[in-house]
Amino acid sequence: MRAFFRVVVLVLAAAALPVALGASSVIGALGALNAPRTDGATASPAPLEHDPAKPTAVVVVGERGAVVSDTLAPFEILATTGAFNVYTVASEAHPVPLTGGLDLVPDLTFAGLEDLLGGSADLVVVPAMPDVGRPTTKPVTDWLEAQANGGALLLSVCNGAAVVASAGLLDGHEATAHWLRLDEWEHTYPAVDWVRGTRYVDDGDVVSTAGILSGIDGTLHIVERLAGADVAADAARAIEWPHYDSDGPARMEHARLAPSDAVVAFNTAFGWDRPRIGVQLTDGVGELELASVFDTYGQSLAVGTVAVGDGPVRSRHGLTFVPRADTGAGLDRLVVPGTTDHDVIPGMEPVYPHHQPGFAFDAVLRDLARTTDVATARWAAKTLEYPIDGLTLDGPTWPWAETFRPLALAVLGVLVALGVFALLRNRSRRRRRTGA
Repeated sequence: MRAFFRVVVLVLAAAALPVALGASSVIGALGALNAPRTDGATASPAPLEHDPAKPTAVVVVGERGAVVSDTLAPFEILATTGAFNVYTVASEAHPVPLTGGLDLVPDLTFAGLEDLLGGSADLVVVPAMPDVGRPTTKPVTDWLEAQANGGALLLSVCNGAAVVASAGLLDGHEATAHWLRLDEWEHTYPAVDWVRGTRYVDDGDVVSTAGILSGIDGTLHIVERLAGADVAADAARAIEWPHYDSDGPARMEHARLAPSDAVVAFNTAFGWDRPRIGVQLTDGVGELELASVFDTYGQSLAVGTVAVGDGPVRSRHGLTFVPRADTGAGLDRLVVPGTTDHDVIPGMEPVYPHHQPGFAFDAVLRDLARTTDVATARWAAKTLEYPIDGLTLDGPTWPWAETFRPLALAVLGVLVALGVFALLRNRSRRRRRTGA
């Protein structure tokens, strides 16, 4: 019995330090993805241009924010066509966090959109939101219900489908979402017919897409429906998206967790020296260029990002972003999205990932592989649902330091337990000798 007790104590000692320190790191890494800004800074959105002859498309963001690529990729595609009035909307006018530390100033509040249109938008894009299913999304879900009742076409991107489902607007519909949470949504929203293995599902008044960059395919499909196949093809070429197919949604193998995906657990739990990248905001930057930096690094959970700059900026199609820092203090690297040179933070050597042609995410994935490891870059691509069969990734194969840290902690815990056993044993011997 005593031997069994010793074994149990040694097992618990081996697990205690990795679990305690790893859990704290995981909470910090996940919390940082959608952390709100705390300084109360704000800015005014760009003046609106509205053409009543064009249909109006809006991308809604929640009070707690949204996934950056789910928000910015559809926005840029729709704006690129020139066929729509395109705005971002939210319940309130203050900046909201997009994943990775990028704060967006919505173009309009819900009330402002009502004043502008006098009714519903023609298209509402719903990105994934960090608080889906919680009471904090009620302003969004109530507004979505009103928009749908007013005749708006809904496009959910990634786990934005769960936001739409939580409003009851997917009951009886086929829909899809990110592969990592489809089982959860099946349990939570059983009235929805969840579909696997496709990049988007068109079920009439609601179109839903699979994970993150599958939203590009779904948005291009919407453009086909509302503006024609030629316009959609032009938009795909403009953003250099190589997977556009006007014949319908591409079939894809339903992704599942694999042993190699353990890389994200090691990065999240034991990446204590996680690099912190400043992403410099500059006027005229493309929305997809911004998304590619914040989401690729962010989805890896191996790198932290924060928007830096000397004041609010306007993106290529008029979105307003507010940086969180104006210096390079505490940063390990500086990345400047976009295709043009700008003045950068003094004393830092900038990286310009988009100076070469190609889809915006390609160069950032290559940089992630080079500066962390290939396994981490492959995880990021898998989470983004971005096919990378033709993309060459060079770098270390695996995050070995992060992998050996829990083993070292486990050994340390066992050694401490053995030391305690030895002390107790020696004390017991001294007592017996004294008693003798």
